[in-house]
Parts: sequence; C-alpha cells; structure tokens
Amino acid sequence: MTMATPSPDRPLRVGTRGSPLALIQARDFIARMQAAWPEHRFEEQVIHTTGDATQAAGTRLADIGGKGLFAKEIHESLAEGRIDFAVHSLKDLETTLPPGIALACTLKREDARDVLILPPGVAPKDPADPYGALPQGAHVGSASVRRQAQLKYARPDLNFSLLRGNVGTRLGKVESGELDATLLAYAGLRRLGLTEKASVVLSPEQMVPSACQGIVGITVREADTELLSLLSGIEDPEAKAVSTAERALLNALDGSCRTPIGGYARLLEDGNLHLTGLVARADGTFLLKRTATGAAADAEALGRELGRELKAGSPADIFLP
Repeated sequence: MTMATPSPDRPLRVGTRGSPLALIQARDFIARMQAAWPEHRFEEQVIHTTGDATQAAGTRLADIGGKGLFAKEIHESLAEGRIDFAVHSLKDLETTLPPGIALACTLKREDARDVLILPPGVAPKDPADPYGALPQGAHVGSASVRRQAQLKYARPDLNFSLLRGNVGTRLGKVESGELDATLLAYAGLRRLGLTEKASVVLSPEQMVPSACQGIVGITVREADTELLSLLSGIEDPEAKAVSTAERALLNALDGSCRTPIGGYARLLEDGNLHLTGLVARADGTFLLKRTATGAAADAEALGRELGRELKAGSPADIFLP
C-alpha cells in the first residue's frame, strides 16, 4: 500500500517521550526535517509511556516487561495514525518491531561511551584505573544490569542499588552524598549540555556500551512510502551500519532485560566494521567479551555471527527469562 503525498496544509506530527533528553532529540529531528522539507510544517507531540510511569515509581523495567515499555504507546499512536513519525533513543527500541512499523532512519551517532559520576571533589588518580577512586564497599546507584555486571566484575566489593529517573535525578543522588557513584551515557550529558558532570569518560574497552547507545532512530508506518523515501535522504550511513550490526548482535543473543549485554561497532579507517560484543552474569561472576571485523556491507551477518559465538560460549542460565 502506498500512502498519498502528505499535504503541506496539515502539520506532520512527531511523537516523542516527554523527558528533557527526548525533547531535545525530537526537536533536533524536527529542525533537520524542516530544513530538508521546508514546505511542510512539523508538530511535536508528547506521548506518555508505561516506561516513563514506572520510572517515576522506581520500578525496575526488567521486572515488568523490559525496555519496549518506552515505546509501546508510541507504536500505538503511530499505527493508529495519531502521529506520522516517532523519535526514539535507539537503545530503547526493541529489535523486532510491531507489524506495520518500520525503523526508517538513524541519525548521526553521539558519543557512545559511558561515564562514571563521582561526588564533587572526587576524581580518579589513574585514568587506567577509573574505579580506583571508589572506596572499598562503595555504594553505586544504577538501573542498568549491563553496567552493574561489568563494574561488579572489575570490583566485586561494590554495593549496588536501583537508581532510575531522569539525568538530573541521578546526578542529584551523587551530589548529595546519598550515593558514592553512578554511571550514565555520555551522549545524554552532551545533548543536555552537562559534560562537566562526567568525572571520567570510560573507553569502550573499560565499559562496553549498550547496543545503539547515542543513536536516535526514527520510526514510521511501513505504508508511508513518501516519508520512508524522505527519511532515507537524511540518514547517516555510519549510524546505519553500526546500528545494524549491534541490533543483529542483540537479536541473535535473544536475551531478556535481565541479561547483561553490550554491543559496540565502529568503522575502521579501511572502511571495515569492528564489532565488540559482551555477555555477562548479572552478579559479575561471569563475563565474556569477543570481537569481530568484516565489511560494513555485511553488518547484519557480522552481528548475527558474533551473537551466536557469544551465546555458544556462555552458560545457559544467563539467557533464562
């Protein structure tokens, strides 16, 4: 089915979550679209998701259905025609989308690395040992099983508690002394203009990022061929290649939100794609990290094969629901 060309008389509606970071990402997308298609008007539409509601209540996403809860109501609005585009942090988007919904575009990746947040006046003395600034038995707040598992593997003495909420809430818990540290995505701090809050930026070798961290993805209805064509013109080819590999890795692993999984791809100078994948046990007692390199054109196959290798090399209990 082919949808008629959108009329300039009706604004095209852009759906987004309502967090400060989500709004920044949506408004950047609207600005790009306005420049590419000046004859059309674009309208921001905030959609409240189950993930946002449970985040406010301090509930762990893995206990109630996983990261897809940040997109459920947005998918419904798109499918029912209440919005024309949806803007997502791609790391929060399921690898298998509902019927009729297409991932149409990926925008240029922001810095994919994680950062360690320490209290004011505390800083690591050795960049090679960023966790050395944490005292024995330090109390770390995080909602990410991926971050917790990697930090527990490096520092089994640390204690963890669930920390959810927006970036400001998480920073405040450390600044007040309620927590000794937390970990955040550098991309979010950069987009919010809060880079000075990062005590240390962790290399992908020190902390393997979440698959698609720092990438914004745009979904539309599969039937909207006019919008699909338009979005292909603003897609970032590098973001598409790395996200394809990372999402294929996730899909092959088929882990639940309780499974610590990391995935990070980058383009090499020779044009090939280098992919790092990680699987761990949530308590940090097992961690497996492997890499693969191949042609960017084979990104999906590269991710799928590395995911299979990681799964074959991991204890079966890691992937239980």
